Amino acid sequence: MVELQISELLEKQTKLSSRKNKLLQILEGACSSAQPSGASKPPKPSFSKQDLQHYEESDFSWSKEVQAKLCNVFQLSKFRPLQRAAINLSMSGKDLFLVMPTGRGKSLCYQLPVLRYMTDEDSKQVLAGMTDKNSPFKLLYVTPEKIAKSKLLMSKLEKAYNMNLLARIAVDEVHCCSQWGHDFRPDYKLLGILKRQFPKVPLVGLTATATSNVLKDCQKILCVQEPITLTAPFNRPNLYYEVRFKHNEDCTHQIAELIRERYKNQSGIVYVFSQKDAEVVATDLQKRNILAQPYHANMEPSDKSLVHQQWSSKKIQVVVATVAFGMGIDKADVRFVIHHTISKSIENYYQESGRAGRDDGSADCIVFFGFADIFRISTMVVMENTGQQKLQNMVAYCQNVDRCRRAMMAIHFDEVWNDDECNQMCDVCRHGNDYITMDITKHARDVVAIVEMASSMDEKLTPLKVCDAWMGKGPAKHRKTLKVTSLSRVEVESVIIHLLLHGYFSEDFSFTPYTTHFYLKLGRKAALLKNDNHSITMKMRRVMSHVKSCCAAPQVKKVSESAGKKSSAKVEGKRPADSDDKKSVAKKVKILP
Repeated sequence: MVELQISELLEKQTKLSSRKNKLLQILEGACSSAQPSGASKPPKPSFSKQDLQHYEESDFSWSKEVQAKLCNVFQLSKFRPLQRAAINLSMSGKDLFLVMPTGRGKSLCYQLPVLRYMTDEDSKQVLAGMTDKNSPFKLLYVTPEKIAKSKLLMSKLEKAYNMNLLARIAVDEVHCCSQWGHDFRPDYKLLGILKRQFPKVPLVGLTATATSNVLKDCQKILCVQEPITLTAPFNRPNLYYEVRFKHNEDCTHQIAELIRERYKNQSGIVYVFSQKDAEVVATDLQKRNILAQPYHANMEPSDKSLVHQQWSSKKIQVVVATVAFGMGIDKADVRFVIHHTISKSIENYYQESGRAGRDDGSADCIVFFGFADIFRISTMVVMENTGQQKLQNMVAYCQNVDRCRRAMMAIHFDEVWNDDECNQMCDVCRHGNDYITMDITKHARDVVAIVEMASSMDEKLTPLKVCDAWMGKGPAKHRKTLKVTSLSRVEVESVIIHLLLHGYFSEDFSFTPYTTHFYLKLGRKAALLKNDNHSITMKMRRVMSHVKSCCAAPQVKKVSESAGKKSSAKVEGKRPADSDDKKSVAKKVKILP
């Protein structure tokens, strides 16, 4: 009884916290949009719109030289949004954090202010050139690991600083400094030494994906006192986002068919979970007459360079890659980025999918969503502080059937989003994605009872075994005591995911010398199901809705949904259908008797 009361109080706390945050956002928006007469004015921000406009102008002493280098060196006629301001701020000696989507030109903001740069010099020549005023190169690329471990390099940097030869410091992928970022690297935390040792040198931190909390953390780690932050809108309007369910664990045939039918003679990337997957999927695509090559960190540098060169020159169509393939990609005409397996976070997915359409032409970002993949990735990120929460956010993005994909991303990046701005450039907005709202309370009680029974017998069940047991495929000794579901396999998996995302189930990891196992255990909200008045609803694609309703006839009724009330009815929901004759993503199926 006490456990039930605790669960109910936790549920109320969650709802009240959510309501509080929504009210604070509304209040903040109201305050920023209008100030009542007599009300005190809000404090002036440290970097105003007028300041930004000033740095967007071209009347600085270096402006003509900067424009000339843009045209002659980079072969570009004009700057993209925020590039000119970032360059002017850096050359004015300001510390800066620049948040800009992948492919929008962050690198140019620290490359252009220098005259020449070299990447293939002998290390001794490079070190000597750092303190030579007549050195032919002006830009030095160094890994954080090198900064952390090389006393010789630090001594040369200090000497260059004392000779006024150290003009600025650029920290690319600055989110890696923060353990709350999606790609935390310990050696990035040691980069604070640069600002401490060279306080007069302006620092530029660049990233495509960082929330405000991550940037605050980076500011402390890098010892930057008052950085100016420029944030470009996260939206890439030319990218089309779509989620597809895997027909089975291996979706390579789906991907091959998609590439043949939609992307003939067009370049693309297929991201996979592991190095082994890269090799296997590339081979399978080759067998299906698609020119593909693998790319991963364990390959020889010469082999990786060859694959990159062949892909850039269109000698091969597809690179099948792990996340190792990304840094330094400068191919503008990537028409598709397909994820064979979901990314471990929305930040990762946003960055990886953002490698499509850098030429501003239309491009597709498609992720294939499979039940088993969730738990493969979960065991991989188990040691990360926020790994499980970030993965759950990515799963929620894929599980979503009624909200604009960009709206899901906007929430994550603390941006306000109007669904109309999507312009039907995601599967939900374009196809309408017919969905229904189902009462799954009885289903939830049944599947939670399976895990509860296993726990009472001191047994642990993986998510796949829970699915099997619920569908009557478990050990014979359990079948007599379990209620077998009438749901399809896809629906069973979807319900279990929903219960995991909403706290009715929780992760339970077990470590062996060789691997990490993922088991399901009862979550903090599981006890709420013992209350007869508690109900759970979830939205499902219509393609999954061919099941018998345990409490009503097998038909979909249009009824109004009221929060908090127990109901066994199904609620139909639709988004505006596409105006053309394209087929809906959700195929209609017959409802089983």
